Amino acid sequence: MAQGEPQAGALAPLLRSSPQLNEKIPEATRSQLPVFVSGERMWGQTDERTVVEGDAQLRRGDTVIHADRMEYTVPDDLASATGKVRINRAGNVYEGSELQLHVDAFEGFFNDARYQLLANGAHGVATRVDFVDRDRAVVHDATYTTCTREDFAAWQPDWIIRAERLELDQVEDVGIAHGAVLEFKGVPILPVPYISFPLSDKRKSGLLPPTLGIDSVNGFEYSQPYYWNIAPNRDATLEAALISKRGVRVGGEFRYLEPTYRGRLLGDMLPSDRLRDRNRWSYALEHSASVGTPVGGIGVNLNIRRVSDDNYWRDLGRGTQGDTQRLLPADALFTWGGSDQQLMLRTLRWQTLQDPLAPIVPPYDRLPQLQWRYSPSHLGMGLDASVELDTTHFHSERRLTLQPNAQRSYALAQLSRPFVWPAGFVTPRLQLHATSYQFDTPIANGARSANRALPTFSLDSGLVFERDAHFFNRNFVQTLEPRAFYTYTPYRDQHLLPVYDTAANDFNFATLYTENAYGGQDRIADNNLLTLGLTTRLLDPDTGAEAARFGVAQRLRFSDQNVTLPGEPVVQDRLSDVMVGAAVNWTPQWGINSTVQFNPKTRRSVRSTIGARYQPAPFHVVSAAYRYQRNTSEQIDVGWQWPLSDLWSGGSSPLPEHASAVPNAPRAGRWYGVGRLNYSLRDRKLVDTVVGLEYDSCCWIGRVVLERLQNSLVTSNTRLLFQIEFVGFSRLSLGSNPLSSLRQNIPGYRTLGDPQPVPSRFSNYD
Repeated sequence: MAQGEPQAGALAPLLRSSPQLNEKIPEATRSQLPVFVSGERMWGQTDERTVVEGDAQLRRGDTVIHADRMEYTVPDDLASATGKVRINRAGNVYEGSELQLHVDAFEGFFNDARYQLLANGAHGVATRVDFVDRDRAVVHDATYTTCTREDFAAWQPDWIIRAERLELDQVEDVGIAHGAVLEFKGVPILPVPYISFPLSDKRKSGLLPPTLGIDSVNGFEYSQPYYWNIAPNRDATLEAALISKRGVRVGGEFRYLEPTYRGRLLGDMLPSDRLRDRNRWSYALEHSASVGTPVGGIGVNLNIRRVSDDNYWRDLGRGTQGDTQRLLPADALFTWGGSDQQLMLRTLRWQTLQDPLAPIVPPYDRLPQLQWRYSPSHLGMGLDASVELDTTHFHSERRLTLQPNAQRSYALAQLSRPFVWPAGFVTPRLQLHATSYQFDTPIANGARSANRALPTFSLDSGLVFERDAHFFNRNFVQTLEPRAFYTYTPYRDQHLLPVYDTAANDFNFATLYTENAYGGQDRIADNNLLTLGLTTRLLDPDTGAEAARFGVAQRLRFSDQNVTLPGEPVVQDRLSDVMVGAAVNWTPQWGINSTVQFNPKTRRSVRSTIGARYQPAPFHVVSAAYRYQRNTSEQIDVGWQWPLSDLWSGGSSPLPEHASAVPNAPRAGRWYGVGRLNYSLRDRKLVDTVVGLEYDSCCWIGRVVLERLQNSLVTSNTRLLFQIEFVGFSRLSLGSNPLSSLRQNIPGYRTLGDPQPVPSRFSNYD
């Protein structure tokens, strides 16, 4: 029998938790922990006093003291140590020449000390450290930095705080510096008479780093935010900004989170904007709540956004609210769901921000919309059914929409019977759609009302064939999945009906297999068509991951489609465009996808999209996309985040000794190129440009980004964004935070210096 192998019939050992392995020792256990003392020479009186000389050591719980000489008195739990003294308290290390410490209370002082904190690797020196308790200390004539110490005499940290006094609170994870100066590369750059800073990524109240900005339109901008940590589930950020060409702007954001509801409130104000000669403001409210009741679940959702004027999104859209959209909702939604029924009550009013060079027709307000849906779950015989009733009052300004307002009501009933087998499926479906309109003014034929009722029949079917396959030295399960979808809807003349919420569906693989060519309820297309498609996939036999997918689909129309939207011609082509698609993810590093809408008559592409992504490692990503729509647009979009050293070294450079050993962490001492270029081949110009550099040192990160974004057909906004981040301390920015721009514009971008897990105290236990 192998050594250590349990005998037959023996019970397996039982595992139980032990307080000796806890990251934090329970208070009830701590007072009962014994004291262990060792050294080369030892004398004293039992339970009174012990003196140790030569490699003296005292251990109690998570506290370890090393010294040349140590004296420990039992009644007052006091350790006095001289010589080369070292304390390890739960992974935090202090070294010095003289120590007096009440061990259990961890109260005392340390002279001529050096210290290092476990959570963020911060360290420094001090003339004296006063231990208030196990989690709080006051450090006098102190330095503080997170730069990893190098082992040579002339080493100096890239950045350092020199303070008359540091207060370290590891319960709140906050440090407070009094009479401090921030130095970078040996040069004092910022005097800070008083500043608080985090010792971890835990939230804390206080001033956030200011932002300095230079904008091609707004001029110089200084912004100072303040963060208020009201409670674990509520906080607020207040901000004041000085914009040289406009004036003073104030704003803020309040967030709340409760078990049954959450939300946030935002707002800002710019009185007397000098460039626009008017008051500017914006506000937003987001709220969602969900409550369970004996009669079903009740939900309430609010999404309200408003601004002062049409130009707000262009001038100030990157402010507190961060809106650059031109359609702002005021949406209130009430829902109820119980058993097989759902009820919805909604009011929605839009604010449309118009651009004279690119006007848009505003959508209709819904004042209100009431909808009820019934989907019985136990019909028997494998049947699926649903009934939907809806009534909506559509309202808008007639001068903009040129259509009457109306009350539209409809009923939609569906009945289907899916037949499903391992190798395929068949689903016949029957729908009945009845609609009634009541107009506030007559339509073109003089009527103030209209009615429409239409049945629709569809038959969806598909097969799935599988086989083992071998391509490029890899084993796969290959599928072959033919699909046929037939739908029929008779013709009803609908050309006089106004359009309130209806638009043509995008031509893609999903909409090819639907009954109606339009989304919404104002047009139900007369269809007599068959969609045929074929898909093949390559699946990993062990994981089921999809390595490749190829598909093709086309519609065969047996009669003209006479129901269209205003301005659209009758659809007479018997064969639709061909949709071809492919997606290849051969390895986790590579990904390619493409869709092509091909016109068989002209033998030319109508719309094409080809995209590729290469991501061989964290912080290494390149993506490219080509998008083409005939007679409309043709663009190339490229984004990247890549270490510059890899471009000329041909691979990954070796990891510096001081770099983080955490897996997937960025390597220290490296330059990274970041950016995104969106180029219009049709207009022969860059539409959006974001290019920049990032530098990751061991303890600071620098970013500089040039951003030029189009905000109308003929105007753009250019900004220079600069930021230096002192890891574990603070960030200083010139321009808006470049991280927001990089995250929004670069697909797959990862932030350098993302918070890493706090190491265990046992990783530094000696």
